[in-house]
Amino acid sequence: MTGGQPEWVIREDAAKSVLVALYLRQVLGIRSPEELPTLRRVPPPVVRDETDAAHAQLEREWRGFWAMTVEPQAHPSPVPLELVDGFEGLIALPVDGADAMREAITAHADDAVDFARLAHDRYARESAARPGVSYRAYASAIAAHERAVGRRAHSFELNVQVLPLTQRGVWWIGSLTVAVTDGLRSDVVAFDSAIHPIIAELA
Repeated sequence: MTGGQPEWVIREDAAKSVLVALYLRQVLGIRSPEELPTLRRVPPPVVRDETDAAHAQLEREWRGFWAMTVEPQAHPSPVPLELVDGFEGLIALPVDGADAMREAITAHADDAVDFARLAHDRYARESAARPGVSYRAYASAIAAHERAVGRRAHSFELNVQVLPLTQRGVWWIGSLTVAVTDGLRSDVVAFDSAIHPIIAELA
């Protein structure tokens, strides 16, 4: 509350750590989260000689890593983390319990980091080209919600990851985090409609 008034905080980004995690998800053939589309311009999964049990273990380790990457404060590691060589500080895995993932991702470090850097830089350029538009999009949705419910919006936080996904849409990827397709984010009218239900759920 600020001066007795509710306040809202929305952080928008195309975080390199999230992009790297999703790149690895794709090249390793990991399905979860199943509702989230794949990234554009990422090669198909590498065929790996592994048993079903080994792949299931890799998926479990990736899911834990994904939760820590998207919302690290909500998903702290029970054991210390260590940086993985080659990922420029973008990946830290638990010292225990992440052996399958550590082994599987090493060969993809350079390509994953390059992909994340390019996608993040493209997002940064597009955001810089439309100063103020980001804030107005959310403020408009909140104002519309307030008119609809006849009260001020509750205080809330929302993290928005703008990603080069193959399908247009908005998906929850954490308790306070959504992923939105970059093409949808740049379409002012469509994004306004898509973000309304998210704001209504929080505010």
